[in-house]
Amino acid sequence: MNTYEKITALLDQHHADYRVVEHEAIGQTDVISGIRGNDLNQAAKAMVLEVTMPDGADARYLLAIVPGDCKINFKSAARAIGGKKSSFAAPEKAQELTQCVMGAVPPFSFDDRLALRVDTRLRDVGTLWFNAGALERSVALNVDDFFGVVGDDCCADIATPMTATA
Repeated sequence: MNTYEKITALLDQHHADYRVVEHEAIGQTDVISGIRGNDLNQAAKAMVLEVTMPDGADARYLLAIVPGDCKINFKSAARAIGGKKSSFAAPEKAQELTQCVMGAVPPFSFDDRLALRVDTRLRDVGTLWFNAGALERSVALNVDDFFGVVGDDCCADIATPMTATA
């Protein structure tokens, strides 16, 4: 079963309100949001982080989900799972853990080695938009249904709004 099939099976199992949108294969949040017609803050941007743990414990991996109009706060993301600091995971490791090419990673973890944290700003967006395991396919999902699937424990303040530059 590929990632898209896992997502739709999970959403169907939870009777979630969602729809699938086919589009050009684009992995840039701002560009694809314009094509899909969603506000940038409704886009779920997924990043795989490697988190340094205290006392020399083995590093852990985190799937951090932030709004499209924000950037990741690496220190807050690490703290959200008891770590000290975090950085982007190696692309090969990220692809291994998500079974997706970067840009197509959904806001769901299907690997026990990959913890999930979702920025609290996404709670109030109404409809959450994300690539569904493939660059040419997105899902629009009722945000309450999303949190019904992943649970409230995954919420954390892990993002910082991007500031406009002149």
